[in-house]
Amino acid sequence: MDGKRVLLIVGGGIAAYKVLDLVRRLRERGVSVRTVLTQAGAQFVTPLSLASLSGNPVHTDLFSLTDEAQMGHIELSRSADLVVVAPATADLLAKAANGLANDLASTLLLATDKRVLMVPAMNVRMWQHPATQRNVAQLQRDGILFVGPDDGAMACGEFGPGRMSEVLDIVVAIDAAFRMQARAQQQQAPGILAGKRVIITSGPTYEPIDPVRYIANRSSGKQGHAIAEAAARAGADVLLVCGPVAIPDPVGVTCVHVESAREMLGAVEAGLPADIYIGAAAVADWRVGTAVVEKLKKGASGPPSLGLVENPDILATISTHQKRPVLVVGFAAETQTVVEHAQAKLKKKKCDLIIANDVSAQSGVMGGDENTVHLVSKSGVDHWPRMAKTAVAQRLVEHLAKLLKEGA
Repeated sequence: MDGKRVLLIVGGGIAAYKVLDLVRRLRERGVSVRTVLTQAGAQFVTPLSLASLSGNPVHTDLFSLTDEAQMGHIELSRSADLVVVAPATADLLAKAANGLANDLASTLLLATDKRVLMVPAMNVRMWQHPATQRNVAQLQRDGILFVGPDDGAMACGEFGPGRMSEVLDIVVAIDAAFRMQARAQQQQAPGILAGKRVIITSGPTYEPIDPVRYIANRSSGKQGHAIAEAAARAGADVLLVCGPVAIPDPVGVTCVHVESAREMLGAVEAGLPADIYIGAAAVADWRVGTAVVEKLKKGASGPPSLGLVENPDILATISTHQKRPVLVVGFAAETQTVVEHAQAKLKKKKCDLIIANDVSAQSGVMGGDENTVHLVSKSGVDHWPRMAKTAVAQRLVEHLAKLLKEGA
């Protein structure tokens, strides 16, 4: 969801108080939120609250001299990636279903070319009324998405369907809508990597010591997964070989889940041939020579001696493989003299490009959502500014597509 844009239309209902938390939750996930507050919605939440939480001005008036001088209702309706209506009252559903446009909210819904997600909230009788159900059915035929309503107690004292979905359920529905859009975009355009096969490794590896302990590197997998999703959006056939992470599989990507470095290498070799290999995983350099089958216990003799052996070097192996991809890209996570270490690694591993980054504690990169990278190749070093990992992924995919086009 990082970098996505949501236009949130706040309808009039007691459930409107939930949208304040919704804005906060979306902002936490890197989503930019712009808000439209209806006249009825302003009876329940204030423009100041929405503006403070979203960090953007709140729009209320269809006939705003400032906004409409630039065709504000058109700009708002087109600038978002997704339009969310919460709470979606019976009145807003009726206007949208019948194409009415007599205020800013309904005009936006008629003018938008983006997907719309409705989050209904109203009295149980209003929700069950045949007119409302007809409107909902029409909107669903028109391609409008819905989340909720839930069953539950209402402010009016009645119980039943009509209660607005909980905030985290709405966040999940918004994420699903974005993923749906990503799949549709992949099907519509060939993309700059159309017809190419890309293999990417991501996340850490776990090297067992005993059944409950292991050696690992610190890696969230965010950068590798972002690259995989960007390559898929560019039309590539993507195989992601992924170590243990706590993030979902990217959309449009074939994922193979592994634990150890040896398993990761085996999965990469099984996926060859490929046009591009990107080794973004934080592979453990060593493993215990012989992992024990029973949990190690503390003893009077002190800590056990772990006989460590080197893991296979996946990047070097693929760089010299008989099925070597046209482009082999490695990552160098360093805590000091970042570029110098990356230049040495480029030469030693015989790859085409090293993506170097500073993972020292003060950089905030490890596990974070941003990255500062340096592209190291035989032709020199290209320093990129700090940006979101999703933006790094998109820019890297564009760079690699250009290199393939130029004949690497």
